[in-house]
Amino acid sequence: MKYVLSSLLATATLVFAAPSFAQSIPIKFTLDWAAQGPHSWFYLAEERGYFDEEGLDVTIDQGEGSAAAVSRVTTGAYDAGFGDINALIQAAATAPDDAPVMVYLIYNRAPFAIISKKDGPVQQLADLEGKIVASPAGSATFRLFPALAEANGFDSSTVETLNADQNLIEQLLVRGDAEAIAQFGATSYMNFMAMGEKPEEDYNWFFYSDNGVDLYSNGVIVSRALIEDHPEAVTGLVRAINRAVMDVVADPQAGIAVLTAIEPLTDSAIETQRLQYMIDNQLRTAETAKLGLGDLSMDRLAVSIDTVVKAYELTTKPDAAAIFDPSFLPPLEERQLP
Repeated sequence: MKYVLSSLLATATLVFAAPSFAQSIPIKFTLDWAAQGPHSWFYLAEERGYFDEEGLDVTIDQGEGSAAAVSRVTTGAYDAGFGDINALIQAAATAPDDAPVMVYLIYNRAPFAIISKKDGPVQQLADLEGKIVASPAGSATFRLFPALAEANGFDSSTVETLNADQNLIEQLLVRGDAEAIAQFGATSYMNFMAMGEKPEEDYNWFFYSDNGVDLYSNGVIVSRALIEDHPEAVTGLVRAINRAVMDVVADPQAGIAVLTAIEPLTDSAIETQRLQYMIDNQLRTAETAKLGLGDLSMDRLAVSIDTVVKAYELTTKPDAAAIFDPSFLPPLEERQLP
């Protein structure tokens, strides 16, 4: 009996002393901005254990802009993030060995827009000549404005730029200090709502994507080191996020509930509207209906690269394959929006 008991104790000691070989792979993930409705799927993937099921230990940090997210992953400060593909093109042109790779596109349609009053002097894009356009300093929307002007046959050099803080842009248009603004569509839409304006009734919306500058926007980017060292982790990360996106699209309130738990000061009504706006305008497109969310057209991406290279006067043009890698995507049937 002593022998049996000793054997059991020895076995138990070995079991508890044995090292764990199934350790999770840590991934530092950066958002593009403060946590908002369209970020809820990342937190939902964490809350529902989707990352855990893929053997990933994901830490989500808030960001300071879509371009900053690309910079964070480029420098190695983060392993992955939610960044803008146009900023990624710039990074790949200047630092091809360090630039991240996009592996899952979420915003199939870029949110860049020119917005004017319905009763104002700008009723078509050509009316912008000689007018004042307000935009945040360094705005990607306004940086690509010359491409919009070229595509629509007006002279961008005649347009006067009025730079202001991000949260003041819509006020400049409402007060008449500017005849139009260059902003992210969702940002202005929500700001107008908060001001008591009627964005769809009172304003003209000229989206770049509808006016000859058909660009992609944000998606999941990963470092080249993560791809090389842990390709299975990239596959798992994409699969987990895709599951969560599909869950939130099917039930937006589930995403808002998780977001509110993470950020108790969240205005759930505003963030619900912001989330639904992005789903309807940036996720649901004719292309995602065909290719599924996450994928893109390499031909369309090649045209986008040409546009960005010209707009930012880049000396090197990266290849589309260096910008986007579809090999980590789940099957099409799992990426069809509900």
